[in-house]
Parts: sequence; C-alpha cells; structure tokens
Amino acid sequence: MLVVKKFVFNIFSENTFIIWDEKTKECAVIDAGCSDKREEEEIENYLNKNELTVKYLINTHCHIDHIIGSKFVKEKFNPQYLIPEKDLPMLERAEVQAAAFGLKIEAPPKPDGFIPMAEKLFIGSSEVQFLFTPGHTPGEICLYFAKEKFCLTGDVLFKDSIGRTDLWGADYDTLINSISSQLLTLPDDTLIYPGHGDSSQIGIEKMQNPFLLI
Repeated sequence: MLVVKKFVFNIFSENTFIIWDEKTKECAVIDAGCSDKREEEEIENYLNKNELTVKYLINTHCHIDHIIGSKFVKEKFNPQYLIPEKDLPMLERAEVQAAAFGLKIEAPPKPDGFIPMAEKLFIGSSEVQFLFTPGHTPGEICLYFAKEKFCLTGDVLFKDSIGRTDLWGADYDTLINSISSQLLTLPDDTLIYPGHGDSSQIGIEKMQNPFLLI
C-alpha cells in the first residue's frame, strides 16, 4: 500500500509530496520545495522516522517553487533525479527564476535523466504512469497511480482552478486540452493532489471547476 505525505513549503505555499510503499519503504519525493533549514529538517526527519529509502526525486515541472529543494534532496539522499525534458531550460535558469522573485539560490543539480514516458516506473510494487500535460509549462507531467486511484497533478489542475498560463512557455488552449484529454478521462473517483492547495476528485472538478464549465 502506498502512503501519500504532503508538506507545504516555501513562500509560494507549494505542495511537496513523499509517496512511499509501506512494505518496501521505497519512496519518491515529488517537487521538492524545501527552501530553508527548518523545511529541510522537516522532510529529513519524516524520511528518517519512517526509515524510507529515497529511490526517486521527480519534478512535475521546473518552476522555481517546485525545484528549490532539489539540491538538498539529491545531495542528502542521492535518489535518481528525473525531470520533464522540455522543462530543462527552466531548470538551467533556476537562479534567474529565483532572482525574479527577489530570491537567491544555489544552482540545482543536473538531472540524472528525463521522465521515462514510455517506460514503467515502480515505487515498491505500485506502477507510476506519466501523463504528458503541457500548458502551464512546455513539458509538465502528472503522475497517475491507477491501482491506488490517485494522481499528482502538479500545477495543471487544482481544486476549483487550473494552472497559470501567463508565464514563459505557457499556453491556455494547450493546458485545457491537456486537462480534457489526460485528466478528465480518468475515473471520477480518482483523487487529485495538486501542486498548491487542497486535494479534490476528478468527478468533482468536472462538475464544479469554473474553468472547465465552458
């Protein structure tokens, strides 16, 4: 069985997730947003308390609020670091992104590879399916766990909202198409864990998300 642990980190109130298997203790850290010593200790203490092995560090996309903790997690636990290939330019310009918000960070690590869209990836015995959902960024992906009926939707789909499309590389029509073709086709009882805010369900967003009722 998989456990989903959410942390809310940094000045952007970004959701960082740890997904871990109760039997094998393998885990993935998704969108590491820890930005200071207290937040780093919070995530480290949780991993140590539960005796978890960090197998993967994965970014749904490479905006600054979702990558600011990547350096800490990679250097501390040395997981395989995977990002969407089309978001590599954003990762490489992380310091420029940070400066735009008055922040100063060290350059994040280079990824070990790109999201293996056509390959199977497992946390314990649970398979992760990657959904290509551009629009908020050129390469953003969502992580779907079909057996467990939940999906990490990054900054694509939120409770009662959708991702911004006024940033570099974003496009509204592309985002809506991604949501319609990749997320709203999932079973209605699929739980969504977005990159900001509270969780929801696909069926609920179909009925009440004002950006999708058009």
